[in-house]
Amino acid sequence: MYMKIYRHFDLLSLIVLSFSGLFIFLILMFSPPATYEYFLFRKQIVGSVFGLVCIFGIVAVLSPKECSRIFYCRKDNSGKKYSFQEKWVTYSTSLVLGFRIVHGHHPFCDNFSFHEFRIKDKTFCTSCTGLLLGALISLFGAFIYFSSNLYIPSFFISIGLLAVALGLLLPLLNLKGTILRLSLNAFFIFGVFLILIGIDTLAQSVFIDLLLILFSIFWLFTRISLSQWNHQKICDECGNKCEFKKII
Repeated sequence: MYMKIYRHFDLLSLIVLSFSGLFIFLILMFSPPATYEYFLFRKQIVGSVFGLVCIFGIVAVLSPKECSRIFYCRKDNSGKKYSFQEKWVTYSTSLVLGFRIVHGHHPFCDNFSFHEFRIKDKTFCTSCTGLLLGALISLFGAFIYFSSNLYIPSFFISIGLLAVALGLLLPLLNLKGTILRLSLNAFFIFGVFLILIGIDTLAQSVFIDLLLILFSIFWLFTRISLSQWNHQKICDECGNKCEFKKII
């Protein structure tokens, strides 16, 4: 049965709340607080919190227990069977800098061909790779901005809002280009950074900055939930009777 998104109240709630958050910061872009609050070490505190969020995000992408929980699975002692709760899928891993990186955590199916890309004999998730690149770039940018006195034009906020909106809608757009999907996921995370530094310059409020960081976590949760829904929809529409479809 085709999985209509309007039948999923939880997803609709996440989408509405996420775009409500985007609207709040759009309003703040045009109507910033009339007075600035004085908070000692404001930029250092906000920069540290945002940096930690980026680092946790990077670890979540690299760690198989945190990255794509719906498809992640673990080898058993024989090294042949892979499982995570009730989900089953075949994949391979590599040990990089102490992290066990999961490759090819989507099912081996043509319907997921644009969700991954291949380098030699390894497949990589476009979404995870994009989010990783976006987090790395944002972490580097945050270090530069929050350790300096740079002035950021307010139009950076509008670019960031557009990037986050596109990132949230990506699972619903059914785009086929692998590079495009990777780029939009990276742009999604970088968009959060652009909103943050634009709002910080404009409002100079630790409360608004931290509110944005909380929303960024919520936006990412919404993005992951929509991605999971999209994966289930793809399998639901697929005519192949594969092992994965039996349990999804």
